Amino acid sequence: MLRGIPPVISPALMHTLMSMGHGDEIVFADGNFPAASNARRLARADGVGVTELLEAVAPFFPLDQYDDEHALVMEVVEEYAPEPPIWDEFRAALSRSEGRPVSLTPVERFAFYERARRCFAVVATSESAVYANLILKKGVVYNGAEIIEKDR
Repeated sequence: MLRGIPPVISPALMHTLMSMGHGDEIVFADGNFPAASNARRLARADGVGVTELLEAVAPFFPLDQYDDEHALVMEVVEEYAPEPPIWDEFRAALSRSEGRPVSLTPVERFAFYERARRCFAVVATSESAVYANLILKKGVVYNGAEIIEKDR
């Protein structure tokens, strides 16, 4: 074991995160997402919810500061349905980690599946909330410190 690594981050998931480069994308998928059939690489996080996993991973995972679409969610299919409450949890976790407000970009359902198939990896969770699928685009760490603002 290592100190400071949250127990919900398995060795396989840590390897996946460490293997990703700038611009690579990863899907944190809810329990209903067809993870195995849409993954180039599949990491399992059984018994863990997406928000719990996101809270653990976000401090290690810089978002791409050069792309405004660095956190994407699957758009709600029902036209007048309210925004899923879990999206507020995603925004809060990412904003805390990034030290700035992070917005989510909704992507049409089938376009989301297509993008997921091109992602570096899919992490299959046991999340039961609906529309709890999230794609994150990895950013850069410069000299051990993240660049937070585009103007730096």
